[in-house]
Amino acid sequence: MSATSLSFDPPRGMRDFYPEDMRWRNRVFDAWREASVNYGFQPYDACVVESLDLLQRKSGEEVSEQIYHFEDKSGRKLALRPEMTPTLARMIAARQGQLGFPVKWFTVAQCFRYERMTRGRKREHYQWNMDIVGEESVSAEIEILAAAAAALHAMGMPADAYRIRVNNRALLAELLAASGIAPKHHAAVFLALDKRGKISDDEITALLCAEGLDSAAIGKTFELLGVETLDQAAALAGPASPALAALRELFALADIYGIADRLVFDIAVIRGLAYYTGIVFEAFDTQRRFRAIFGGGRYDSLLTTIGGAPTPAVGLGFGDVVVVEVLKELLGEAAAADKRGVVIGYMFPEQREAATRLARSLREQGERVDLMLARLKPKQFFARASASDAADAIFIGPDDVAACSAKRKDLATREETVIALA
Repeated sequence: MSATSLSFDPPRGMRDFYPEDMRWRNRVFDAWREASVNYGFQPYDACVVESLDLLQRKSGEEVSEQIYHFEDKSGRKLALRPEMTPTLARMIAARQGQLGFPVKWFTVAQCFRYERMTRGRKREHYQWNMDIVGEESVSAEIEILAAAAAALHAMGMPADAYRIRVNNRALLAELLAASGIAPKHHAAVFLALDKRGKISDDEITALLCAEGLDSAAIGKTFELLGVETLDQAAALAGPASPALAALRELFALADIYGIADRLVFDIAVIRGLAYYTGIVFEAFDTQRRFRAIFGGGRYDSLLTTIGGAPTPAVGLGFGDVVVVEVLKELLGEAAAADKRGVVIGYMFPEQREAATRLARSLREQGERVDLMLARLKPKQFFARASASDAADAIFIGPDDVAACSAKRKDLATREETVIALA
């Protein structure tokens, strides 16, 4: 390829992060890590290349068709991870006899999927994963949801700007069974209904027909999506439903955690991945202008599918792409700029030593200092300072060196304070 035909763009669906992009990424990553640590989750990480066989254990799912896979030089079938949960399951299974359960782990992982791109969807993204493995009660679900809400708060997301929509796949299974739809069809029905909003109802009907459901069963399936409250669900499932009881307990705990105002029951939340077994959830901006901000749920059977012992688990996946779009919409493009520290410049080469000594002194005191590497005229310096991430600016000229002092200017208020040049 000639130099003139070389594209400077990243591969389609991939991203470069320039400094202005890193401001947003750091804002999100810092909030993720802070919430994880504050809620008692321990960090972990893993290789970005996984065994293709591990990922294909979830056969029949859309994600299995989106895997970047290849063979290495020894003929091993490998893949770039499309998500983190199978890797987590592998790691837990490898040390299942040594770990003290429940475990609370988190990671920020780069994931890859070859899929159709839309706003908020790339072919690579970073994803915050929190998982609690070894706890059967809904205490695990609410702890994860509260941590996610804390992260959104740390990013600057107002509480009324999003809602966490919650359902229980076990409840939906009960309702399907009560409608006369056999359990053998449930997985296919879940997968079809999860596509609602992405494809037409006619296309969903075709999928259900292909599964073997007759028109009456399909009609009852769509009727279930009209259930709007837990009381309505109880009228169909019966008051003794354990799945319904789990949801009621979750909402009661949400009130204690102080996030009940953000939780909404939504029977249409299903989650497409087949390994989910119980409560599932997805968070959206209140106006539903974007794709899901995060999603997850209970997956009590995943470890057994890869050879591990039966172990209850709950997890969350929270990507960086959508939340940055939402934050920019709510807060403005420049909101991630973190104005801290000071930028130091000088007028002539003779003042470089004084500027350098001051920069060293302030850095040793723990300040963030951006030292200009060459002389600048005052107008040039303050233009660069104003465009930087610094909160203050110090410009040193001959008179300042002679007086052994300089002025530290607040770039926002233009207020000045005198500091010593020692």
